Amino acid sequence: MTVLQPIRKAAIIGAGQMGLGIAYVSVVHAKIPITIHDPSERVLSSALEKYKSLISRDIAKSRLTQTEADEALSKFQTLQGDGTGENGQGAALKDDTDLIIEAIPEIPELKLGLFKRLGQLLPESTILGSNTSSISITKLAASAVSSLSKEEGKRSSERVIGIHYFNPVPQMKLVEIIPALQTSQSTIDRAKAFGKACKKEVTTSSDSPGFIANAILMPMINEAIMVLEKGIATPADIDLTFKLGMSHPMGPLTLADLIGLDTCLNIQRVLHNETGDSKYRPSGLLIRMVDAGWVGRKGGKGFYEYDNKGNKLD
Repeated sequence: MTVLQPIRKAAIIGAGQMGLGIAYVSVVHAKIPITIHDPSERVLSSALEKYKSLISRDIAKSRLTQTEADEALSKFQTLQGDGTGENGQGAALKDDTDLIIEAIPEIPELKLGLFKRLGQLLPESTILGSNTSSISITKLAASAVSSLSKEEGKRSSERVIGIHYFNPVPQMKLVEIIPALQTSQSTIDRAKAFGKACKKEVTTSSDSPGFIANAILMPMINEAIMVLEKGIATPADIDLTFKLGMSHPMGPLTLADLIGLDTCLNIQRVLHNETGDSKYRPSGLLIRMVDAGWVGRKGGKGFYEYDNKGNKLD
């Protein structure tokens, strides 16, 4: 039996709500040290405060003892920069980091550029994971081989994999694993083991646009927005129909606000460009709302309005 190399230390690139959530479950459940990287000092400061708040909440709910909380705080570190030392910002990732998970915005050019730099920087034993919810893992793996020799490139592409968590990460019980065409079985096995160490159930998808979740979810959200755009029903009635009629925990428009309308739009554009299928073409209303800066809960306004703590206003 092959013994898997354990994940002993990891780094997250991107300190937004997804990156922070991944960092939290990695420390609290997988019990490994995490460094979270982000170019914005403001975002890093906010992430640290939110991390402390999550710890305090779990102490109050008896999910963590004070000793466990102190250990979790000691294993969490922030560093300004993207982890590659790009533009002279921050220290580069360490050679002893076993796993990188990027959680930067869902924009192909940003992710492809990051994976090119990571492939050049880190040793072959480091898994390069992406939390993307729509972008081709095979393309990210190909990007990681740029400027490397043929044999180095083969080994570098074999350690790239999709590790897609769901928002909010501490509460959601699933992680979706997506191998690229180039991904080795060892990388797949290590990624699955890490997902389970984070106390998640694990599903596996082939590298097809949207994978499992968003290939189904995004057309549903888009249709709900078009029902609103046509004046068929109000946001509240659309969401209540799904909550009570389909037993969904929240309606599609509330979910879109939680995900972020800008993120929904980016995902749908990727799916539409990748497939050419009109079912993924984003609605005009979604485009206009993002243009207006109405991006959902994180911005205070989307299909609903929110206070500065993210609570929906009446």
